[in-house]
Amino acid sequence: CLLGGAFMALMRFLMIGFVATLFAACGDDDSSFATRPSGDSSSSDVILSGDSHDNSAGSSAGSSGSKSSSSSGVTPKSSDSETSVSSSSSVTGRTSCDVNTDKNCFMDSRDGQTYKTVTIGTQTWMAQNLNYAYTDVPYKRLDYTSDSTSWCYKDSASYCTKYGRLYTWAAAMDSVGTWSTNGMGCGYNKTCSPTYPVRGVCPEGWHLPDSTEWATLFAAVGGLSIAGQKLKFATGWTTKSGITNEDAFAFSALPTGGRDYYGSYDGEGNYADFWSSTEDGSYNAYYMFLYYYYGGAHLGYNGKYDGFSVRCLKD
Repeated sequence: CLLGGAFMALMRFLMIGFVATLFAACGDDDSSFATRPSGDSSSSDVILSGDSHDNSAGSSAGSSGSKSSSSSGVTPKSSDSETSVSSSSSVTGRTSCDVNTDKNCFMDSRDGQTYKTVTIGTQTWMAQNLNYAYTDVPYKRLDYTSDSTSWCYKDSASYCTKYGRLYTWAAAMDSVGTWSTNGMGCGYNKTCSPTYPVRGVCPEGWHLPDSTEWATLFAAVGGLSIAGQKLKFATGWTTKSGITNEDAFAFSALPTGGRDYYGSYDGEGNYADFWSSTEDGSYNAYYMFLYYYYGGAHLGYNGKYDGFSVRCLKD
């Protein structure tokens, strides 16, 4: 598994390099990414990154041509222009806010946790990752079922406090219908027809963004090629010469890493992955990811069984 994770990380690195070259050649055009995919994995009009995630789990499940993957991230070999930094020493994490005094703060009535919010263009986003402990249905790795599973990074509660929780796509969609029926039945090895907007695991009045809503965010912060630098928290990320993380719009994306199909956690400091409510066939769903090595933002597709972060968008 460790060798597989290292290989996948190398693939992520190579693919992002390819995308950077593609952007340089073609320019930064958001208009072609405004269409929700049909579910056909050959569709590329919403793929901003040419997703670099991949692993053998999808193929072992019988997905022909599946792009499903592990979230395992391994820092590419360092050079003098790259410095690995410990996010635990430079990121304060999910600090609370006061709903009585701060208009950009709200409380999740389900568990009393508070979240900072930020308005960017026409959208209002959570400025912190969701941390709702949604664990009603146990995760069963061998048959890929994961209807309502979430984890703390490295199974440590301190990471939930710092980064929020990691959810399978089925859990992010609330496939068991605990809060709404809009994403009911959506999960791994099945296709669904969600009713947009999909509340999913989000608090009342909020929803899981679809791929077009992520594209709207990218456009609002200046376009794909610079969106990563604009959205990443200013500290905590592995540094790369020539890339300055500005957090210019207070979106404050932290380098959370993720959880793969095999239960391994990796990538803290190097990347952040966020689910969308847009499906890409039976085995994959679209997600937004940020990578320390590149200043842009990306929208690709990934195996539904991995554990990614959730950012909710106000209805």
